[in-house]
Amino acid sequence: MAASVQQLIWILELFFPPELAVQQALYVLTVLLSLYPLLRLHLNQLNEARRQAPRTGWMGSIQVLLKQAFHEEANNVEAWTTGIDMAEEYSDYICRDLDRLYTLLGVTDDTKDPASFLFRHPRPILATSRLNCKYCPPGDRNLLPSLRRRRKGKAQRVWMLTATMQWVSADLLVGQCGTCKADYYPDTITKKVPGRKRTQELEYDAEYLRVSKHGVWVHRKIALSQENALHRFHSGWSNFADWVNDTTNDINMSLTYRQSQRLFIEHFSRRLLVAHGKTVGFSCEAHARMQVLAAKVREVVGKNGGIIAGAMRHGCMDCTHVKRYREGEVNVGDAAGVVGSEPGVAQMVSKLFLIINPIDPALIQEEPLPANMPHVLPRQEKPAPGQPCGYTRLSVMDGKSLKHHKCALDDCEGPLVNFKNGRFCEAHLDYCSICGIIPCGRPIVSADAVTCDDPTHIAWHKQYEDRFHRLSFPGVQRVIRRQMAAGDDHSHQLRGPSLQVQLQALGDTPGEKVVHTFKAKSIYCLQTIQWACGVPIAWGKCYRSESTPQVLSFINKVWADYPELCPSFVVYDKACDLLRHIVTQDATDLWLTSTKFIVDAWHYIGHQATDVLCRTRCNPAPTDGSQPDLVLTELDDHGNSHQTRAFNTETAEQLNSWLNGFESQLRQMTDINYDFYIHVLMLLYGEKVEKRVIAKNRQLTQEFWDEVNGIDRMEMDE
Repeated sequence: MAASVQQLIWILELFFPPELAVQQALYVLTVLLSLYPLLRLHLNQLNEARRQAPRTGWMGSIQVLLKQAFHEEANNVEAWTTGIDMAEEYSDYICRDLDRLYTLLGVTDDTKDPASFLFRHPRPILATSRLNCKYCPPGDRNLLPSLRRRRKGKAQRVWMLTATMQWVSADLLVGQCGTCKADYYPDTITKKVPGRKRTQELEYDAEYLRVSKHGVWVHRKIALSQENALHRFHSGWSNFADWVNDTTNDINMSLTYRQSQRLFIEHFSRRLLVAHGKTVGFSCEAHARMQVLAAKVREVVGKNGGIIAGAMRHGCMDCTHVKRYREGEVNVGDAAGVVGSEPGVAQMVSKLFLIINPIDPALIQEEPLPANMPHVLPRQEKPAPGQPCGYTRLSVMDGKSLKHHKCALDDCEGPLVNFKNGRFCEAHLDYCSICGIIPCGRPIVSADAVTCDDPTHIAWHKQYEDRFHRLSFPGVQRVIRRQMAAGDDHSHQLRGPSLQVQLQALGDTPGEKVVHTFKAKSIYCLQTIQWACGVPIAWGKCYRSESTPQVLSFINKVWADYPELCPSFVVYDKACDLLRHIVTQDATDLWLTSTKFIVDAWHYIGHQATDVLCRTRCNPAPTDGSQPDLVLTELDDHGNSHQTRAFNTETAEQLNSWLNGFESQLRQMTDINYDFYIHVLMLLYGEKVEKRVIAKNRQLTQEFWDEVNGIDRMEMDE
């Protein structure tokens, strides 16, 4: 039989010291209830043998745990009114009559759950953490208007997923300012703006997030679990929802896929806005759909690309070095070796090229430098002692085949109106009513058709559908893997795997040359740039090809607002073509004076040795001393000196390897979700690299900045 209130008072008076605080006594009482299974084991051991000592190991564990419970607030003077810690004495006292204490509490062998016998969890309350209105000015006695309960209805019953992965019923109460009528929810604030619809602002430290307009709330720690699952396991929204439902195993409630996606957008909207410093002034439509919220956040942090928060001013020992100088001038005819090699390897690479591609040596000619590029590298004057010598930073750029759908017209970059089965953007919806064969231009034969009444067009479209209606991304990957496994000839290895398409000709036009709009197109690639340590700087999109004009436009856009922070080196697999394009288009371009363009070490071995510009200006580690910032001389364990690369030029490949796990997810996304998702991925990857830099103690020290600024601390101390 359960204990009454009067019995509980007697128990507290008999077994607990009067100088113990009430909250501490209730806590110890709760601990006692949880220790009842140990008492049962103790009594069972006593009954086993006649000569059993009265104090078993179980009783010793009970006493230790009880003592720890008293010690929980040992440093809190208020827990002991006398100021003396009596935990050990009182734990011994309680353990002497522990079985009688459980009897008085009504806890017996029939009690299935002693830990929840005395206390039951109340239904949680969801309410704003604010007390006063943040918009209205102070009123009487210089006090801000207090929040009242909103008059519309009583407390709303909602479902809540707690931090311990349990679905519970909760009561939602909304606060309201009596002056401006702003509504204060636990995660948002909505208010009426004159001349506009009701808008909302986000609460960035909200403990619970609403993921359904019908009243489903999720604890913020669940969102952190979703973030970790995304980062560590490349988990999508549906996979995470399935994992939550398998973990909770609740027959009454489950997390749907849309609610999981809403949780993702609500959580990362706050994360992105805080990281970019855009929390002040951000607002959107009240109770907005998740696509509206994601689109609004995308407009703030970057549409179709963007700069990663705080990346421009990042610096560490892996991407930022003290500027090094050389003496003398270097001519273009001087030997420039490949990475980690001796002078003359360029000629060896040229010979290897001839072996693979047998050509008459007399026909081979070096590709000269552009006419407006100097043939002699200028001397880098070393500053005098005590003068600033500066520093160098190296960034790495690359394209990654991560795509999303766009308008079916090749020259259009607009997003689709219907990403499920649409083909055109909003500006070209009229093309739905004309034949998909370009340049036919005749109206379609029926409302559900995509071609005109020309029999040849209808037959060609039917063959196209028969060929591609079962085509899927996993299927294409499977075919490519088989081609890679079967490709043993050298020419196939050079070209790489390709999916061969066999279509009949349309008149005099070969099947693969037919231009049509039967299917939505995709962007060409995702362009990223990051520091040599791995911290992402920015990202953008190439819509038709990774051409040098588009790449130049990308880096111009990235550093448009940060001209003083341009990197000393930009590593790119086609850096020689990019440099040649810049020199040819504008010999006075600022990039030519602020930055050197370098080919990364992996792709450099595949470039032609006959390209003088690539060999002399884009070598990632020249051994002729022309780029002392790229080559370091170090001593091994035996005291022998050898040259090593100063920077890691393959960080872009490492980022691409991590992004591979998200390729199938990104292909199915709208342009809004794609941009939002890429912003999130870059944020998480950058934070991971920053943590690794701190863990390895690779931050820039004061000694580094003293050397950069030419400050000698020893002379100053003297």
